[in-house]
Amino acid sequence: MLKTILALPRAVWLIGLISLVNDSASEMLYPLMPLYLASVLMAGPKALGIIEGIAEATSSIFKLVSGVIVDRTKKAKPWIVLGYTLAGIGRPLIAIANSWIWVLAIRFTDRMGKGLRSSPRDALLAESVNENQRGVTFGLHRSMDNAGAVIGPLLAAIFLSIGTPLKDIFLWAIVPAIITFTLALCIKEPQKEAVPQASKFSWSLQGMPDQFKRYLVVAGIFALANSSDMFLLLRAREAGVPQEQIPLLWAAISLITTVFGTPLSALSDSFGRKRFILIAWIAFALFYIAMGFPGITTYQIFALFGIYGLFKAATEGVEKALVADMAPKGLAGTAFGWFNLITGLMLFPASFIFGWIYESIAPLYAFLFSGGCALVAFLLMAFWVYRNKAHCDVV
Repeated sequence: MLKTILALPRAVWLIGLISLVNDSASEMLYPLMPLYLASVLMAGPKALGIIEGIAEATSSIFKLVSGVIVDRTKKAKPWIVLGYTLAGIGRPLIAIANSWIWVLAIRFTDRMGKGLRSSPRDALLAESVNENQRGVTFGLHRSMDNAGAVIGPLLAAIFLSIGTPLKDIFLWAIVPAIITFTLALCIKEPQKEAVPQASKFSWSLQGMPDQFKRYLVVAGIFALANSSDMFLLLRAREAGVPQEQIPLLWAAISLITTVFGTPLSALSDSFGRKRFILIAWIAFALFYIAMGFPGITTYQIFALFGIYGLFKAATEGVEKALVADMAPKGLAGTAFGWFNLITGLMLFPASFIFGWIYESIAPLYAFLFSGGCALVAFLLMAFWVYRNKAHCDVV
């Protein structure tokens, strides 16, 4: 496996490095957002749900736009550069926000940047390798991305331990933004196989296989269960995890995902994507149900977050490899665009509903709602997505 990883094209490694640096900045700030909103801007779970829901929905819309455009123009690099630039500009501006409305506007810009870069980047990765290397390719990318998610929270923890004000930590995000922009300019796109082009842009699912359409439905239901991770950090803080350990807790999740993401995704190239996804989704459901119970201890939270890290490791690369497997030739960008659109748009109702239940009723019922949605998605994935198919695993 190590030989296969080292032999991956330069573009795969460069994109992974860009994601590592970018996520170092993003994840340095991510675990601080609930603290910043609550302690500086005096905003609660409802505001958090609105901010994250709108931000992720925005990202999803632009993922479809950029995906369709990259299939038409066959140029991914300009959108990748623009996307990282917008994100890099937006994050430091949170330091000067004086209300949660301003944070919403800044997160909107940040997520728009993510939307513009994600589908072109995923399509470029899929086109840079052979079909039997997609699992390891997307796994490596997600591992490097999550390595940044280890570095970022550790930096946040260091800043907090030396008494750095929250606003100043946000300002430091400009440094990795400059590095990311410079690296993105060095991307070279692979030679693309000539395929017939449509005479006009197509924003529909026309030409996509039925199995992919069913998978979109199921992925959307699971996304309804997967509200913003900020609620997990908020729950951990309310359960007694000290403020300075919150970034470390988030870093631990990312470390687990970094270590296990590549080997698990690589195994899906031979073991099958479906099995990995099903096992991970049932683990997710149990994790959310357990997180909601009153009286949960800090030790139990750390153990549960470890399970959550394994869930992310087993799905992040595999789900994208499955999309690439199902996408017709020349429509990888559009397929990733639709997948990202559906899963991202569902994050708005997911975060809004979760935040409302959390604040208005009780945390337990919010977590039970997410766990229930995950169980429904599990059943549909197991018995509906692959119907009328001779074999159940895409390899």
